[in-house]
Amino acid sequence: MNLPFGTAPLDVALVGNAVWTVECLLPAVGASVADARSLIRRELGRWGVERLIDDCCLVVSELAANVVCHGGTVFTMRLGSDGHWVYGEISDQGEGLPQQRDADMDSTDGRGLLIVSELADDWGVTPYPPGGKTVWFVMGTGRTSHMPIVPSRSRITVG
Repeated sequence: MNLPFGTAPLDVALVGNAVWTVECLLPAVGASVADARSLIRRELGRWGVERLIDDCCLVVSELAANVVCHGGTVFTMRLGSDGHWVYGEISDQGEGLPQQRDADMDSTDGRGLLIVSELADDWGVTPYPPGGKTVWFVMGTGRTSHMPIVPSRSRITVG
């Protein structure tokens, strides 16, 4: 597994609570999906949000698999948490934007973004012209006071 670019707390004065972040660059190959899950398990456990590990692993697995199938050669995974919520991003330089679709009963694919929308409190796609995008999600935000502050372009800044 590639080592994360960094794990660091964000400035508490900016967000109100200590926020831990991690960022990792992974090749767009099948093994990277498992590497991303390993990183999630390790970091979310350290950050005290064990209750979100399984759902976060599933969401990131779906998003990373989309990059492997459609997105390009590498992707960046970013995660952040204050110990209550988890915010995540998967960014790649691939053409096109992911779209949720209706899969029929016999389909073997096409359900990934449905899974993301069911598990995440919120999610979306930010396109970057001339190509590339970031698919982001947030989960565990049961209380409004713990919602992350999200700037318009880069959702998490690694310190």
